[in-house]
This record gives sequence, structure tokens and C-alpha cells, in this order.
Amino acid sequence: MNVKIITDSACDLPNDYYKDYDIDMVPLTVHVNDQDYRDVKDIESKTVYDAMKKGAVPKTSQASPENFLQVFSTYVEQSQPVVYVGFSSELSGTFQSAKIAQQQILEEHPDAEVFVEDTKCASLGQGLVVLKAAQMAENGEAAEDIIKSVQFHAGHMEHIFTVDNLEYLQRGGRVSKAAAFFGGLLNIKPLLHVEEGQLVPLEKIRGAKKAKVLKRMFEVMEERGNEIHQQTIAISHGDDLETAEKLASIIKEKYQPEKILIGDIGSAIGAHAGPGTISLFFLNDLYK
Repeated sequence: MNVKIITDSACDLPNDYYKDYDIDMVPLTVHVNDQDYRDVKDIESKTVYDAMKKGAVPKTSQASPENFLQVFSTYVEQSQPVVYVGFSSELSGTFQSAKIAQQQILEEHPDAEVFVEDTKCASLGQGLVVLKAAQMAENGEAAEDIIKSVQFHAGHMEHIFTVDNLEYLQRGGRVSKAAAFFGGLLNIKPLLHVEEGQLVPLEKIRGAKKAKVLKRMFEVMEERGNEIHQQTIAISHGDDLETAEKLASIIKEKYQPEKILIGDIGSAIGAHAGPGTISLFFLNDLYK
């Protein structure tokens, strides 16, 4: 049997990708207005963004070991190898939950092939790694080859993003270093990236016009990216498709990459990043 690729809802892949590429997805939980929802399955990100615009303060919680145990067991019982491609362990306990479930299964079934990989990525940065793994699984490639690919793509995935309001990230404890770096943010747009799975300030862009921010995001991609025309580039957005499409058109105009995947930032990430977030994902090296 082909390797089964499993991920979590923080990868922000559009819904039809799960079905088209036979990917199983474990949802994180989103708490909004005193209600709990399974990300993607029970709530759409737009609902969360609308609530945030009205002053709601959503919270999230990791997927539990029980959630993973249930999903992993389904495939172990069929003797199908499993590779879980997970959300950065620096941003959520979800990966640790998957690790606990893996250990429990291996205690009961020492021969089970259950592999868990921490991508140190988030949103469509993670999603691109998942997608590559799923394409390899679809082609019948072995688990060890898929894992090598996951490790390479995760290690070379760039995340460049900006937020409309840094307060959401600070409130969730996701960018403590950024507060001092960006100061009061008066007429300044923050640009951030990911290092070793953590959100880290990159630079301040003076003047709050989005066109200026998109231009700088594009420039950073040019500085860091490799063979951009051969890549699938991803852009995710917090309820701001128009800006995401503007960034895509800037990239297309010069590079004509193989594909540009545009998707919503889902509820689990969006609850911390907030409405108006724009993220750009690409590789700084290609897999040989």
C-alpha cells in the first residue's frame, strides 16, 4: 500500500487538496465567543476574522494525542505506512501530541511504520511540504524517500509575512521579541520571517502602504529564492484575497513560476496572525 500522508489544519491547504491528494488532516481547536470548533471541519476562517474585527479574542489549542492515535491506528491496522508532516513544534504542542501517539502505537505494534516529522513550518509553508510528500506517496515512493524530501523542503522553506496588527501575535505570545523591535508601529509595517520554527522580526517598512510592503516581500524573495520559475510559490492571506492576488501578479510578471497557490490563512493560524495578514512561501534551494 502507498504511504499515507497525514498533516494538521495549520498547513492551510485548500480543502480540495486533501481529497485530490488523499491526505488525512487532524484539526486543531479554535475557541471563539465561548465556543470550541474543530479548525476547517467546523468553522471557516472568515467567521473567525469577522469575529476578530468585532473585538473577539479567539484562542487555539493543539490537537490531542488521542486525536492522532485515532487517525494513526486506522492505517496501522491496515499495515499501511504513515508519515505525519506537522506544524512547527516551536509554535504549537500539536507535534508533541503526534509524538506521544506514535510512541504509544509503537509500544503496542513495534513493527508499525509510523513516522512523525516536525517541519518547523506554518501555514502554506507547511502546506507546500505536505503537498510534495503527498505527490511522492501518490507515485508509490517509499517512506524513507518521502521523509528525506520532507526534511529538505522543510529546511529550505522561506516564510516572509506581514500583519496588519502586531497585537494579535503579541497577545498569543508568538512574537515577544517583536514588540521592542517594532516599537509603537506608527506608520510602520512589520515584516517577519521564520527561523528554526519561530516567528522572528525581519525589518520595518516605513509608510503603511501595502504596495510598498508587497514590493519589499518580492525583493526578499528575489534575494533568497532559488530557481523561482521552477517552483510552486504559495501565498496565504487573512481575508484579503485582493492583496494576495496583487502579490501573485508581481511574481508572475517577472518569473512565471510553475504554479502560484493562493489560499486562506485558516482559523488556527489566523486567530494569532489576524485579519489582513499576507504571507509568501518559497524555497531557497531546490531538491536534487
